[in-house]
Parts: sequence; C-alpha cells; structure tokens
Amino acid sequence: MGSGDDSLVGKFWRPVGPRTRKRPARRARWRSRLKWYGLPVLGLVIGTWATLRFSLLAPDPPVNPDDLCDIFREHTVWYDYAKDSQERWGTPIATQMAFVYYESSFRSHARPPRTRLWGFIPWTRPTTAYGYAQALDPAWGEYLAANGDGLFTVRTDMEYALDFVGWYNHLTHRQLGIPFHNPRQLYLAYHEGRGGYARRTFERKPAVTALASRVQTRAFRYDNQLKACEQEFQCWRWYQFWPFCG
Repeated sequence: MGSGDDSLVGKFWRPVGPRTRKRPARRARWRSRLKWYGLPVLGLVIGTWATLRFSLLAPDPPVNPDDLCDIFREHTVWYDYAKDSQERWGTPIATQMAFVYYESSFRSHARPPRTRLWGFIPWTRPTTAYGYAQALDPAWGEYLAANGDGLFTVRTDMEYALDFVGWYNHLTHRQLGIPFHNPRQLYLAYHEGRGGYARRTFERKPAVTALASRVQTRAFRYDNQLKACEQEFQCWRWYQFWPFCG
C-alpha cells in the first residue's frame, strides 16, 4: 500500500478503549434511576395488584345461595378453604358456610349500614364488623396476633374469613365446651361473644335466638346437600385424580 492507503486507517478505525469506559457510566446512570424511581414504581404495581385482588376482582355472591353444591360449583376454591379450616380447627364445612350466609350473604365487603343523624344524614356504623365473616376489629386483631399478621390476610378474602370462623369456634369449643356439631350454640357464642354467651345475654334477645335457630337449620341442610356432591370438589384440580385426592 502507498501512503494514501495508510490515511484510510484513521478514517475507518477507532480505538476500543473509550467505548469500554462508557459501560460503567451507563450502569451507574441506571442504578441512579432505579434508586429514585424503582421503589415508587414497585409500590404502584403492588397497590394496583392489591386493589384488583381484594376489591375489583372480589367474586360475586353465589347465584343460588340456598344450595351448597351450587355454591361450590360456582366458587370451587371455597370448598378448599372450608375444608382446610375444618381440618385445622374442627368446625364442619356446612356450619362455616351457614355462618357466612347469615353474616354477609357472601358479600366480600359487607358492613353494617350506617346510622342516620337527624334521620337523613349518613353517620357512623354501629360496629366495626367487616367482610365475609363480619369479624369485629378486636376479634380480628386477636386472630392476626394468634395466626400471623400477613400483608394479604384480610377479612374480604374467603380463605381467611372461613379460617377466622373456624378459629373462633375452636376457642369457643375449648373455653365453653360447645360441641362442633351444635351450630345453634356456636352461633350464639359467635354473635354475643364468648363472654356474652357465658352471661347468657342472648336470653334477652329473641331475635338473636331465632337467628341462631335459622343458622342451625341451614347448616344441617347444607350438610345434607354436601353429602350428595362433595366428591365433585375433592378431585377438581388438574393434578388430582381419584382415589388419591380425597
């Protein structure tokens, strides 16, 4: 090559040193951006997910709440939640579901209606009951303290609502000796509180005792219905197969 050819080298070739020095600077710039924007974005994602999970995507009440088989066919995972609660705490599935029927009509965000100030201004609610099981704030706080205060352990999730019902009845059974197969007495203790039940406050409340009788009637009816269809819900997942999924 002549000297003219040597001049082309300078035009088309560049040393690689400066390019490699840009990479640490680029990484540092991205680290700085993540430091400033990463946590807020992560918080936004978690908040959006939680809103969808626990509010907007809450399941609708069952179309036919009078038939436990239809309830579990519509919301199959509810059977798993009730079964887990029964195995952990002892309250039969049918009794748990009868409690939820009369407490919230299977509405995830149920609350007592507000009182009215001067007859027309919406005012405070009479109690702090909330969610499927209408758990009061103090009782829910005791449940969380005893079973773990998880970020997503909420009263609007049927899994934890049924576990709460089972846990509360377990304490009732242990402290008051009420058997698990007596839904009426269990519900009286649930409604009045164990202290109120021990003082027999329900005897002065005919509406409460009538409600407890209806809970028992529904629990027994649910139990008879479940006996005819329970096998459907013991083998519903793709990885389960009879006879190893009971």
